[in-house]
Amino acid sequence: KLAMEFPSEDIFLMTTSPVIKAVTNFKQVSKTLEEFDVEEQPSSLLEKRYPNIKVMQSGVKQLKSDEHKIFTEDGKEYMYEKLCLCAGAKPKLIFEGNPYVLGIRDTDSAQAFQKNLAQSERIVVVGNGGIALELVYEIHGCEVIWAIKDKAIGNTFFDAGAAEFLIPKLTAEKRETPIECKRTKYTMEGSEEKERRRAASDKLGSALGPDWHEGLCLKGTKEFSHKVHIETLCEVKKIYLQQEFIQLQRTSLTFPKEEKNVEPDEVLWPVYVELTNGKIYGCDFIVSATGVVPNVKPFLDGNNFAVGEDGGLNVDKHMRTSLPDIYAAGDICTASWEPSPVWHQMRLWTQARQMGWYAAKCMVADTLGESIDMDFSFELFAHVTKFFNYKVVVLGKYNAQGLGLDHELMLRCTKGQEYVKVVMQNGRMMGAVLIGETDLEETFENLILNQMDLSAYGEDLLNPDIDIEDYFD
Repeated sequence: KLAMEFPSEDIFLMTTSPVIKAVTNFKQVSKTLEEFDVEEQPSSLLEKRYPNIKVMQSGVKQLKSDEHKIFTEDGKEYMYEKLCLCAGAKPKLIFEGNPYVLGIRDTDSAQAFQKNLAQSERIVVVGNGGIALELVYEIHGCEVIWAIKDKAIGNTFFDAGAAEFLIPKLTAEKRETPIECKRTKYTMEGSEEKERRRAASDKLGSALGPDWHEGLCLKGTKEFSHKVHIETLCEVKKIYLQQEFIQLQRTSLTFPKEEKNVEPDEVLWPVYVELTNGKIYGCDFIVSATGVVPNVKPFLDGNNFAVGEDGGLNVDKHMRTSLPDIYAAGDICTASWEPSPVWHQMRLWTQARQMGWYAAKCMVADTLGESIDMDFSFELFAHVTKFFNYKVVVLGKYNAQGLGLDHELMLRCTKGQEYVKVVMQNGRMMGAVLIGETDLEETFENLILNQMDLSAYGEDLLNPDIDIEDYFD
């Protein structure tokens, strides 16, 4: 966007990665819903397309905002007129520095995970967001103990009802053939790539796209397909290495079989996880999929940024941070403007793309001294994804976020086919969760946006015999 608006200006892109993430197969599903693939491409493609863009492969060591200067790790310094920080977020690891704990957030960590899984018989997955959900569903031939702090799976995206709807998919032995993924991947071959990965294993890679597990063979050593045991309402209390555990003379548990008492485990495992519910399980390794924290560290030193409660750089409604000429977009920032009643920030690919595009528009407007309206994508929270091979659409305050007790839910569910939930407040639709091919997303999007009083329709709003789209076209 910047390169198009300012073809004669130099635009520098600083990145630690030799590849860039490009959005491909973009499809505007409705006014606010977008579908796209995220693809890794060589940075040279970007430079070819926009000759005024120069990609610098180096991390930022220091920012001196008062001097309008950036110092990179390769010892260079750059002056800037305007700067946009898009350094994303890093995985929130349950225990730092433990070789048996893997954080998954980027393409490099997904590859490390695949390598470990090939030799594994049992893993423990900790976390309850999108990545944990996808991971647990995609793994077969390996026992999975899934520890979640909530009552039900997928708490970030949906409620206990939706979780119940999805659970049968987790335990089904027979797997449908996965839908073919149309994404091509750019990977760097050869030994220099291996060297790079070894050198950069502690560095931040680029964030995973929405179909990050495609093309990874997530298969353990065993012949069975799916074995998942969920431990709810618990967190990891402590992790023991094998030697420590033997000295403690405590008992770990076998993989739970249905309806049977859990027996002590005779097998010796490389690492043991003690949960806050008192249970201990041995495993080959632990996957920490417990969300992300904004990657602000390289920029804070010596700069007086206003920082949000979640650790991100506060930005106003023009994506400006509290420091002059510095903007931020994506996972690194915290939206500190007064949001629309049906929008909230969530660190997702869709929002990162929207924020990046809008930040560029704001930088252009500020430079040219023009005024700019808030982008329409911030009117309504809207996200489309896939879990357990179902299409999942979440709109507005889909989990009644911030509505207190003053709301009601309406549900429609056909086992194995669809799950529809709407959140109503004072007769108006405030949010919705749609799982399966419901074809209701556009209608519901309009109903949430126009805040029409739907009291007269009552339960008929979700009556499958009534074609709701005809009502509200």
